[in-house]
Amino acid sequence: MTSPKFKPGQSGNPNGRPKDKTPATILRKSIIEDMPEIILALIKQAKNGDVAAAKCLLDRVCPTLKPQAITIDLPVNGTLAEQGNEIIRATLGGLIAPDIGSQLITALSHQSKIIETTDLVKRIELLESKNEH
Repeated sequence: MTSPKFKPGQSGNPNGRPKDKTPATILRKSIIEDMPEIILALIKQAKNGDVAAAKCLLDRVCPTLKPQAITIDLPVNGTLAEQGNEIIRATLGGLIAPDIGSQLITALSHQSKIIETTDLVKRIELLESKNEH
């Protein structure tokens, strides 16, 4: 059996990792030094119609807009099927965006499962209470 190369609790590299010597750090420093010229070149390219350069600049200056909640006015009475039909009509008619319509239909589907489960629990409880007597 060979003895360990290093003693327990003693670092094999007492001076630690060399500072500012990793390839990523060297590249980062180089980019920082040349940043003004890089930005000016991107601006020039964007002005000349380079869409990728324009996107690069805009993504840094104007972050992507987050979706905002919108108010939807639909009748909430009637069966779930009738409500689903209203959502589909509103989506096809352009009153609701397709992704919102899809989310509403999914919500109705989940609601139907909740109602179904609740009804089944009530029926089982009723049957169990009748069998106890």
